[in-house]
Amino acid sequence: MNDTDEREWQAQERAVQAERLGLDSTDDDTEVRRYRLLARTLRERLPDTLPGDFASQIAARAAAPPAVVAAASDRFESVLLAVLACLLVVSAGVVLARDGQAWLPAIRATLPAADPQDLRWLLAFVGCLGLSWLLWQGLLRSIDGSASVRVR
Repeated sequence: MNDTDEREWQAQERAVQAERLGLDSTDDDTEVRRYRLLARTLRERLPDTLPGDFASQIAARAAAPPAVVAAASDRFESVLLAVLACLLVVSAGVVLARDGQAWLPAIRATLPAADPQDLRWLLAFVGCLGLSWLLWQGLLRSIDGSASVRVR
């Protein structure tokens, strides 16, 4: 234990002792006064019951709009996501413009010959994406609708 820790310990002990004995606090230094206040607070009995309007206080907190900090954080994340998406698109464009000519023969060699029957799989894929998007939007609307129900 160093000298600072020892002084802190002694101030705490003097404060607890003075508070126990009910001595006058005018002689104490500021540290001892702070620790006396802490000791007095810790000795007080906690209330046994909740306040009478506890339920209305909690309902008011739940109905209150979200904190401004959370909105600012969401805005920041949205802007950052948009910037990163733009950077991804630009970097992909640069790489494609620079090295795309070397890739085209390799890509063409791996693709099978175009078959008119393959169009149905593309349409099925697009249909699945569209249906998934519609279901997701419906789910989000139902969540927003249930969140707007007020507690009375």
